Amino acid sequence: MENFHFSGGKHFYTIGLSYKKADAEIRGHFSLDEEAKQRLLEQANEEGIEAILTTSTCNRTEIYGFAHHPFELIKLLCEHTHGTVEEFEKVAYVHKNKRAIAHMFQVGTGLDSQILGDFEIISQLKNSFIQSKKLGLTNVFLERLVNAVIQASKRIKNETEISSGATSVAFASVQYILNNIENISEKNILLFGTGKIGRNTCENLVKHTKNHHITLINRTKDKAERVAGKFNLIVKDYADLQAEIRNSDILIVATGAHNPTISKELIYSKKDLLILDLSIPKNVADDVAELSNVRLVHLDQLSKMTDATLERRQQFIPKAQEIIIEVEAEFNKWLETRKFAPTIKALKKKLKTMKDDELDFQRRKITDFNDEQAEIISNRIIQKITKHFANHLKSDSETTDESLELIQKVFQLEELQK
Repeated sequence: MENFHFSGGKHFYTIGLSYKKADAEIRGHFSLDEEAKQRLLEQANEEGIEAILTTSTCNRTEIYGFAHHPFELIKLLCEHTHGTVEEFEKVAYVHKNKRAIAHMFQVGTGLDSQILGDFEIISQLKNSFIQSKKLGLTNVFLERLVNAVIQASKRIKNETEISSGATSVAFASVQYILNNIENISEKNILLFGTGKIGRNTCENLVKHTKNHHITLINRTKDKAERVAGKFNLIVKDYADLQAEIRNSDILIVATGAHNPTISKELIYSKKDLLILDLSIPKNVADDVAELSNVRLVHLDQLSKMTDATLERRQQFIPKAQEIIIEVEAEFNKWLETRKFAPTIKALKKKLKTMKDDELDFQRRKITDFNDEQAEIISNRIIQKITKHFANHLKSDSETTDESLELIQKVFQLEELQK
């Protein structure tokens, strides 16, 4: 398929990088916060890109969009992040047209997630689409595709057990604590950062550790207070961070800043301290690991965790793939109909012109010519003819291109389609 007949002959691309080839540091170079996403989309609008959406999580950063060449999208990403084209080329992937479609299905249904069964990406796709739509940066293709991926994701959740229980970075961090820390209910836990991952981690901590010594700190205190209020937890001021670290046995960092928020200088206690960094880019400086009393674990290490629950989910992958194949086939079938829609439209227009010419001729020849009846009959004939052509094109997808070429040649439709 040369193009998708949605964006002036452009191709649909996915460009991005993920945990599979890019480590946490490189992913951090290409991460996009909400402000950067907005600026990227606004520039895309200025540059005439018709449809585009972008996602950025701890696992991956991706752009889906129409372009003459993928470099148009790569350039946008590099201009709004700290990454370079050279870095991108070493670890990135570029998918085109149907491969790009298939990739979105794998990502959006959680099968390409760092932790199998982590479906948080689907809400990212939804929110990204809404953000793009507000700026007029979507089209019928992108809307239909995102909705198809959402449908597949819902079916996999409802028809398989691949998402049973909790499987996410937040859950993995709590599982790590439970597996590696004795007497967890008696330990002092400090959660620094109450964004989405921080909130989810907090909920898992309360649910699984039975610990009542959890303290929250956030740069914006009222956000921490809103989270704490749900679970009756302690909130401290950002200015108290160093003192609270000194009192903690476990520090969980989920601040989402572009530079490290935890440095060696903040840690002057000699007691054992487990630090879990759930941020992309890394929010705990690497040299913190040099402290003899500190055990530093980053989310990439957490995501490699395998337990019985995650292993059990592997058996549901084939069923999930069957659902994806079914929904993706429906989308591609719709896409094929869009492929010949311009030709059918042009054919209908050509037949209408032929009809009008013939009715004018008959009107001059026949006395008491019945215009109303002639219009009704001829329009019905045109409708039936175009329906026959459309049904043929739908039923014989292998020869669609040849059939389109023949129809265009016989009825001389080239000029009507321009």
